[in-house]
Amino acid sequence: MKKILLLAAAVTFTATASFAQGDKTTVRDNATGAKTTVTERDNGTVKVESRSGRTEAGQKAYNTKQDVKYAGKKTGNAIERGAKKTGYAVKKGAKTVKNKAEDVVD
Repeated sequence: MKKILLLAAAVTFTATASFAQGDKTTVRDNATGAKTTVTERDNGTVKVESRSGRTEAGQKAYNTKQDVKYAGKKTGNAIERGAKKTGYAVKKGAKTVKNKAEDVVD
């Protein structure tokens, strides 16, 4: 009985806390990293949080990340293409060997 009562109290508490938060809207600019969050509470007050874009060091880190991502995609495509070409060559070589083996048997 005690556990049920505690569980009911916990559910009620979390439900009340989640309703008290109000509406939250976030606007993000991915190009600059700027972010604005507007929270509208039930009692009518509005809280606005703004974060400016990336710092110079942050922008350099972001650019490096994008460059690595691009290079990884190019490398992956090159490896995939090479694997396909190798597979085709192996298949063609096996077919040639099979044909020669049949010629020898005949």
